[in-house]
Amino acid sequence: MAETIRWLKVQMAPCISIHGVLVDVFGEGVLIMGESGIGKSEAALELIKRGHRLVTDDVVEIRKVSDETLIGSSPDITKHFIELRGIGIIDVKTLYGVESVKETQSIDMVIKLEDWDKDREYDRLGLEDQYTEFLGNQVVCHSIPIRPGRNLAIIVESAAVNYRQKKMGYNAAQELYNRVQANLNRRND
Repeated sequence: MAETIRWLKVQMAPCISIHGVLVDVFGEGVLIMGESGIGKSEAALELIKRGHRLVTDDVVEIRKVSDETLIGSSPDITKHFIELRGIGIIDVKTLYGVESVKETQSIDMVIKLEDWDKDREYDRLGLEDQYTEFLGNQVVCHSIPIRPGRNLAIIVESAAVNYRQKKMGYNAAQELYNRVQANLNRRND
């Protein structure tokens, strides 16, 4: 009975569809967003090759299952497929095996890929989290400027691990800030 109620809650939860890619990276649900052609699918493919799991490419169905939890999944028609410009459609499950895909995943953080703008000021420390909203739920969001030569898979992995560390109570940016403050205090004494 409890399992049926849980299933009904998920099926009847408010739902929206958005353009993006959802990947399970070290157990964290990372939603990669950005303009069409910016490299979302290529980043996802590199993450899959590094052992992470694809949930969905192109269309992400987001369900609000609680005030804290958003669950992402793929429409049945595009499940396990990735579109790569110049290559076409590939079946991730067939090419990389059943361990390379996942049916659903909570959405823990958002990575927004955007074209590099030399005139824009980007966050370099990460002391304060930025958020985006889906169905009334706030999700941590990082805007990543894209330039040729940047390894998006490593950036996404690092963001996921850093997010996990923050959930566990360790904030690297805060630690660096504390060290700088302590160093300044020693010099002033």
